[in-house]
Amino acid sequence: MTPLPPAPPPLPEPQRLSAPGDEAPLSPREREGPSVPALPEDLTLVLRHLEAAYPEEGCGVLLLGARGWCVRPLGNAYDRFRAHAPGEFPRTAQTAFLVDPREWLQVCTDADAAGEAVVCLFHSHPDGSPTLSEEDRAMAAPDGEPLLPGVSYLVVAVHGRRAASAKLYWWVGGTFAERPVTLRP
Repeated sequence: MTPLPPAPPPLPEPQRLSAPGDEAPLSPREREGPSVPALPEDLTLVLRHLEAAYPEEGCGVLLLGARGWCVRPLGNAYDRFRAHAPGEFPRTAQTAFLVDPREWLQVCTDADAAGEAVVCLFHSHPDGSPTLSEEDRAMAAPDGEPLLPGVSYLVVAVHGRRAASAKLYWWVGGTFAERPVTLRP
């Protein structure tokens, strides 16, 4: 097994987005199933982080707890891992993202301490579409089972440093369901 590359830089401070109940409204069609996950109404901090990461894929998580929504930007460690073990990481951060396991552990530890839960993993597709790719699906549900049960996936297409479109994906009935997400200015 290849050892991990050097530790990632310190995590940015999480930023509170809203109070509980400030979810983006759903259309009647979107409300049909009880398993449709919510998102905060204001995604500005998520979009800023993903736009700033362009032309690389950006990533992060949305946390939810008693104090409301919180966005936690994460670093894309793909190129650091690629530099350390190129045969195991054949792509670049422009077409793939990877959360350093140490950073993920810190996010989970901090969330537990704050009484929050990771409810959504978000990432961008630079100059692409907001489609959960085959690789994204394989990483999220290896062997056909979700790696993070109950966690949704927000994919944002970023074109020229501007969020262009987004879709939310979640696991239901053995596959990923999806809905478009309206991006507000």
